[in-house]
Amino acid sequence: MARLLLILALVATVFWVYTIVDCAVQSPSRHRGVSKPAWMAIVILLPVLGGILWFLIGRGRAGKPVVRRAPDDDPEFLGRMTPSARAEQDERIRRLEEELAQLDSEADDPAPPKKSADPGDDPRKPGDDDTRGQRGAVG
Repeated sequence: MARLLLILALVATVFWVYTIVDCAVQSPSRHRGVSKPAWMAIVILLPVLGGILWFLIGRGRAGKPVVRRAPDDDPEFLGRMTPSARAEQDERIRRLEEELAQLDSEADDPAPPKKSADPGDDPRKPGDDDTRGQRGAVG
């Protein structure tokens, strides 16, 4: 009989320690009923009963992870869009792509600076090494 009581005490102690650790490492968003510190107090002050209450009531279930997506990647959002809203979005994307292409073409073909015979007419400041703004750059 003493062995059985010793084994039950050991099992209860292991269960109690496991419950304390489990309650402590859970994120506060997964605690149901009361706050995390309150659950810690319940589990510590009521060793076996607190652990049972923790597993039955307090511990929230791990649901499927919430996947956050941008609206244009979310099929539900795209399905709720009206055809006119979708057409407006397509038109806006087309305009932005045109503006981007125009900016890219301007950046690729810069106009060469005018050469003047008089160094005083040079629009660059003294000390500028080139027209790209890389003063003192060694190439």
